[in-house]
Amino acid sequence: MTDLPGIVITGGSGRMGQMLIKSVLASDKCRLVGVLERPGHGWIGQDVGTMMGGQPAGLHVTDDAVEVFAKAQAVIDFTSPAASVDFAGLAAQARAVHVIGTTGLTEADLKAINAAARHAVIVRAGNMSLGVNLLVQLTKKVAAALDEDFDIEVIEAHHHHKVDAPSGTALMLGEAAAEGRGVALKDVRDSGRDGITGARRRGDIGFTAIRAGDIVGEHDVLFAAPGERIVLRHMATDRSIFARGALKAALWGQDKAPGEYDMMDVLGL
Repeated sequence: MTDLPGIVITGGSGRMGQMLIKSVLASDKCRLVGVLERPGHGWIGQDVGTMMGGQPAGLHVTDDAVEVFAKAQAVIDFTSPAASVDFAGLAAQARAVHVIGTTGLTEADLKAINAAARHAVIVRAGNMSLGVNLLVQLTKKVAAALDEDFDIEVIEAHHHHKVDAPSGTALMLGEAAAEGRGVALKDVRDSGRDGITGARRRGDIGFTAIRAGDIVGEHDVLFAAPGERIVLRHMATDRSIFARGALKAALWGQDKAPGEYDMMDVLGL
């Protein structure tokens, strides 16, 4: 049992954190060696199983990242940009695979993460599901096949607790569409419509964000031209698909050379 890869979950009390903990505990391919929360959190020092409303798991939540990362072969991290940047450096020091599902990362954050990847494996993706990563590939191909007579709009919907927009997945899809067209997304991105905006600029890639209720995640890529529309869609109804993908990434990275990877690498797409 002890030769199985040890996994640490950061932000264990959150929705994704708890789903990740359940996935690791249910797996016969790895073991849970640590659950991390921010200093002062009510879960610190408590048994993680009890705090999740179940039987004691024999593992207490901690705020000491250095200590738990030293025990880990992989860290799975769906937290905040600042926390993920800090964790990237600490995971690299521990030579642990760092799986990052955090969104809302800035260019400075990405540079820091890339620097950490020189010393350890980092798998970073705006979405960990197989279906979404297939959608990314399809979006790139459709965008490459159509000219600018087709407007492109990425429409995403999430629960009302989500704090960033557009979602990391929406940006993945926008990047794929831009790559298919041979342009840089930063040059054609349109995500700030409000008031009298004027006509849509030819070739722009637009973003629309919906925040409502308990929507897990829905993404449409709309290609619209006079007289016809093409819609590519993915709908997530269960957060466990992201946990399964993240765990797959953590295990996949165990024998890889240091560097930054994504779910396309993990899934062989």
